Amino acid sequence: MSALFSGFTLKDVTLRNRIAIPPMCQYSATDGMSNDWHWGHYTSLGRGGAGLVIVEATAVAAEGRISPACLGLWNDAQATGLARIAAAIKAGGAVPGIQIGHAGRKANANRPWEGDDHISAGDALAWETLSPSAVAFGANLPRVPKAMTLEDIARVRNDFVAAARRARDAGFEWLELHFAHGYLGQSFFSVHANQRTDQYGGDFNGRSRFLLETLAAVREVWPAHLPLTARFGVIEYDGRDEETLAESIKLAIAFRKAGLDMLSVSMGFSTPNSNIPWAPAFLAPIAEKLRRATGLPVASAWGIDAPATAERVVADQQMDLVMIGRAHLANPHWSYHAALKLGEEKASWVLPAPYAHWLEKYQPNT
Repeated sequence: MSALFSGFTLKDVTLRNRIAIPPMCQYSATDGMSNDWHWGHYTSLGRGGAGLVIVEATAVAAEGRISPACLGLWNDAQATGLARIAAAIKAGGAVPGIQIGHAGRKANANRPWEGDDHISAGDALAWETLSPSAVAFGANLPRVPKAMTLEDIARVRNDFVAAARRARDAGFEWLELHFAHGYLGQSFFSVHANQRTDQYGGDFNGRSRFLLETLAAVREVWPAHLPLTARFGVIEYDGRDEETLAESIKLAIAFRKAGLDMLSVSMGFSTPNSNIPWAPAFLAPIAEKLRRATGLPVASAWGIDAPATAERVVADQQMDLVMIGRAHLANPHWSYHAALKLGEEKASWVLPAPYAHWLEKYQPNT
């Protein structure tokens, strides 16, 4: 058996292989509510053969949506709709996960295919954005956000807790906190976004406080036997990478002590002026460094869409899981075809039994 198709157990959850589908925003919700598009989309991904399917970035508060068309989990009606999706993913044989987050100063944007820029302030769909400091992201997101008060910080932390409870009760078995990509959690940690002089800014301890407090508060309500993970931007590619990476490792160690079970290694995206060295699996060495330095299992994405690449990073113990995103949009059964390419004798058994039966019995081995 290839390393990629070996099982993986974290807490009381066992994945059928090391393939995970990361959160990929669909920008298709209304008032945070899922609909038939989401149900069909995640049903397809759930039965495609991956071990884990993580539902897209789901806002913990209305003002935390990336766009007006993003999913939410700030009320019980939204949770009811997402429970149907969790059940559909599980019926396909994958573990249902969900990512919860707050978009911070990157919130209130048009959908990517409609501009990917801030909605005009006078528009009926516009709302006030929040951030640690009144510092705009820039580029296509020029709006200056409101600097959060201590009351705002406490409320949003509580919003994360409430969303985690709803995710738990909706049947999700894997929770990911979104602390990456220039959204609110990342903004507190980033020197590009956080210019506070109180206990939530300044030095490493201050910039880490919101993330650690939020993690600890969520840990209190998320079941101890289920994985609690975070997607975290450990590097910015902004010219100060060694310093950022050293601080990220320090914070990841603190995450582990606070109860984090796994880290999804990503980039900060806190500035529009980063210089990212795009290449196949370019984050793999960084993920391995985090894995060895922290003792946490790690996952990562970005340029791992070839089966041989996915196999290599797992076999070389650079990652415990590989996050395969866009390749699954092009082919929801990517895992099955990867198994064929890697020479798995029973490749069809990557799929749910009804599919596996027909493929194994009537399709010649290829």
